[in-house]
Amino acid sequence: MTKYGKAAAKSVRRAMRKRKQGTLLSGRGGKGGRVRSREQAIAIGLSEARKKGAKVPPRKRQSRRAVG
Repeated sequence: MTKYGKAAAKSVRRAMRKRKQGTLLSGRGGKGGRVRSREQAIAIGLSEARKKGAKVPPRKRQSRRAVG
């Protein structure tokens, strides 16, 4: 069974293309600047796919450990 759907792949492909062109921006409203890393572009593509309801596994949450 596949982890990612076709819509998710399309969203990641679009994000990668925008990164190559230098037009992919990070953060709310693009205030975080241009995306340069490949990993960040993939993460943005998957996040956008999730918002659209595409078949993408849920985000990995970091567990909170009690410090003390």
